[in-house]
Amino acid sequence: MIMLFDRLGRLLLALLFLAGAAQKGIDPAPAQALLADWGLPVWLIWPALVFNAVGALCLISGVWLGPVALALAGYCAVTSLFHFIPSDPWQMSILVKNLAIAGGLLCLAARAMSQTDARNGAPFS
Repeated sequence: MIMLFDRLGRLLLALLFLAGAAQKGIDPAPAQALLADWGLPVWLIWPALVFNAVGALCLISGVWLGPVALALAGYCAVTSLFHFIPSDPWQMSILVKNLAIAGGLLCLAARAMSQTDARNGAPFS
């Protein structure tokens, strides 16, 4: 049952990043506008699309799970800043959702890294 929950949880997280990659590919203009509003180059949308897609595939497959979950957590935390608009409750709820996803990914990274440590003879920390 634990393996089922683990795989289902990773799949659900991966779906979020796959949807983000698809959205960036199908209609990049909204995300490019967010980048431009922050003075960032709009071409950053393309590496973000690749990062989202590769990250999702790693979550599904379990390859490099700890480092990828950690990197995706950082991505979620940083992209939360784009939604820090206190006058817009919808954007603030997206910010909190992104931070919550980052928290879940940090838990996943910690579990994956502790399992790697255990296989290498290091105790759980």
